[in-house]
Order: sequence, then structure tokens, then C-alpha cells
Amino acid sequence: MNSLLVSVVIPAYNEEKTIGETISKTILTLESLNVPYEIIVVDDGSTDRTRDIASSYNVKVLTNGRNKGKGYALQRGFKEAKGEIIITLDADGSHNPTEIPRLMNHLFNGVDIVLGSRFLNGNGRNSTSKLNLVGNFMFNVFIFALTKKLITDSQTGFRAYKKRVLKEIRLESTGYEIETELTIKGLKNGFTVKEEPISCHRRTFGVSKLSALSDGMKILKNILKYAFTAKYT
Repeated sequence: MNSLLVSVVIPAYNEEKTIGETISKTILTLESLNVPYEIIVVDDGSTDRTRDIASSYNVKVLTNGRNKGKGYALQRGFKEAKGEIIITLDADGSHNPTEIPRLMNHLFNGVDIVLGSRFLNGNGRNSTSKLNLVGNFMFNVFIFALTKKLITDSQTGFRAYKKRVLKEIRLESTGYEIETELTIKGLKNGFTVKEEPISCHRRTFGVSKLSALSDGMKILKNILKYAFTAKYT
């Protein structure tokens, strides 16, 4: 495994039930790789004990003060990250940090962006609601129609990037539409994008913060906006 510094950015909003296990599994995985790393938790204005629990680990905890959105939290984490490899994963326990090495390996073989897909292995249908499944599928269809690139899980939050990608792409989204923006701008700017099958578990604590209607409309608006924009970075 390459010895480049790895930064893991974890946006979190009211995830006190799962943030500890997410961090501990991430630490164990990175320690097993014997690579230099940092973990950055961006607390997006949580009103529960998310920040306190995260602070009990040897990680960097940033706080937004109030809830500003997943996109805002990720952008703040990206600016803080020092690694040449940047991993993102959700704090709700749905992603398995032990799969980080499989995403990272592609970056050492000419890939710029790796998307952890819940659907490549056919096991992701139980990872979210039927409504979200339909929405994700439709977004994927729109992206294919507008970019001619087939992506099976454009909304995944489990990803790996080379740092230069995030330096070259100018991000604007502050909400859940951030993943769509990153996906389309990555494709349209000629970066090599690859999907890697991941396991994904449906959250067992709390409720999803994603609104199928309002966030869905923002995602669709982003697809249309960035697919037809002349300048993508």
C-alpha cells in the first residue's frame, strides 16, 4: 500500500448513536494499512452528543455551529484535508470503513475518482427506501443521457478522490446535491471515474436527513445545470 497521507472526511449531523463506531472502524482499517492518515469529522451543527463523542477519539473535529448542509460540511473538510488521497463516508453507520482499501487501490492504477456503488453487486436494494431507490435510478438515467457515462450510484457518499481533483473542481453545492455536482463535474472535466461495489446497511438509528422532494429537486436541478454549463470547474 502506498505511503501517501490519507485524509478521511466524515460529515455528521445528529449521529451520536453511530459516530463512535464509524470512527473506530475507520481508525482500525487505516492502522492495518500502515499508512499515515488523518480523520476529519465535520459536525454540522448537531444538537445531540455527536461532537462530544467524536472529540473523544484522536481525530480532528470541526464544527459549523449550526446546520449548514452536507455539501457545506464536505467542502469545509476538503479545505482542511492535507492528504493526497481523500476518502468520504457517512457517519450514520451505513458504510463499512473496512472497504476503504478497495476504493483506494484504484487511485494507484490511474483512476481519479472512485465511487462506492451500492448497486453493482446487486445487494443494495435494501440499503434505502423504495422512493430513494427510484430517485437514484432516475438521476442515473439523466446523467447517462446528458454525459453518455453510465453510473449506477451517483448519490453515494462513500468515495475516494485524488486531491488534485478537488483542487481543480470549484464546488458550489451546500446540501445533498454535492454528490451530484462532484459526479458530473468529474465526468465532464475528463477525470477518470470508476465504481467499486460496496456493502451498504440501512440506518438503524434515527431518520434520514434527506428530503425526497426538496433535496430531489435540488439534485435534478444540479444535473441539468452542470450538464449544460460550458465551464465546469
